[in-house]
Amino acid sequence: MKLKGLFGFFSVALLLVLSVLTYLGARSTPWLFYTIEGTIVIALFFLILFYHKIVKPLHSIGTGMELLKEQDFSSRLSPVGEAEADRVVNIFNRMMEELKNERLRLREQNHFLDLLIHASPMGVIICTFDEEISQLNPMALQIMGVEQKSALGRKLIDLDSVLAKELAAIPKNGTITVRLNDANIYKCTRSSFIDRGFPHPFFLLERLTDEVIKAEKKAYEKVIRMIAHEVNNTTAGITSVLDTVEQVLSEENNMEEMCELMQVCSERCFSMSRFITRFADVVKIPEPHFSWVNLNELAESCKRFMEDFCRNRDILIKLECVDFPLLKLDAILFEQVILNIIKNSAESIGEQGEIIIRTLPPYTLEISDTGKGISKEIETKLFTPFFSTKPDGQGIGLLCIREILNSHGCTFSLRTYEDGLTRFRITFPPE
Repeated sequence: MKLKGLFGFFSVALLLVLSVLTYLGARSTPWLFYTIEGTIVIALFFLILFYHKIVKPLHSIGTGMELLKEQDFSSRLSPVGEAEADRVVNIFNRMMEELKNERLRLREQNHFLDLLIHASPMGVIICTFDEEISQLNPMALQIMGVEQKSALGRKLIDLDSVLAKELAAIPKNGTITVRLNDANIYKCTRSSFIDRGFPHPFFLLERLTDEVIKAEKKAYEKVIRMIAHEVNNTTAGITSVLDTVEQVLSEENNMEEMCELMQVCSERCFSMSRFITRFADVVKIPEPHFSWVNLNELAESCKRFMEDFCRNRDILIKLECVDFPLLKLDAILFEQVILNIIKNSAESIGEQGEIIIRTLPPYTLEISDTGKGISKEIETKLFTPFFSTKPDGQGIGLLCIREILNSHGCTFSLRTYEDGLTRFRITFPPE
């Protein structure tokens, strides 16, 4: 029972007792009656005084406690007319005002942080203290290639994402650079913050792909131009001298072997020139000229062109198409991409296998093969300039593919899946 109710009950009980005594005194001597009447007046006076001095201030303070319990920081207590009690009321009202302002500041700050995280160009993943995902911003969802519903409440190691598994392996307060099988490069940082006494880990994902590719391209363009210039100038001079020597020797007797040797040397110089020209072609990939292209027809044309190449290796090449909208592509450049992927697939298979070209909704082209597959170690190096797993490879094919696909705004990945198939997936930007 509240204090105000207890006071009311005590007052009524006291008045009843005094009324009974008054009734009994009235039936006995007059002086007892007046004494009891005086006692009632004095009791009423002290009850009123007690109410104003103690009960009302305590009731007001109790009301304040209820406001705190309900977290209602907008209400205020009224003064009760007592100096000490009003002092407590004023302190309480100031405290409520500060709490209200602090709550408002925290709400504004949290709202600002939510907007900042949502709009951040960096991927942000926030986890609970037991490392279950509690929040991901749109960039993190895009980078990791997962849906929010399937990611929330799960641990990173349990997600079907290559990058998620890399993040799970980062030590506390650690930073690593990850190169994925889609030619993207990310700087991944793990840190933590304290919330309610527990450390909550969070991850920052910063895309470095464009910066690294520009730096790589700037470096290898300069090197290739310098090497190509020196090699072509040198081979041109050598072949000119060899031709002159061959003409002179051809007029002499018994010089057939020397002339053949001169021809071999000339052919070797031409091979060297063609070799370095292939590297120079990477630098001179033309800008795409876009037009509306039927991807199914383009894939069918590439399939027919490569059928003989695959048939000689006993490789079955198939095409599975669905209704697909027209896309804005450079047909010539994109044809080179498809042909290069099919050629790489056939070389990976060697002999006796299958290549399947599929067009999938929405806006996806997939080329899969039954080759020997790609290991996890090689996946991270696939689109590195001039990296090749072939003994005689130059590492140019995938580099050209990367440059052409980037110029078309496509996203892509190359990896071997659990079913044993290696898939090169290309997703086109929606028009």
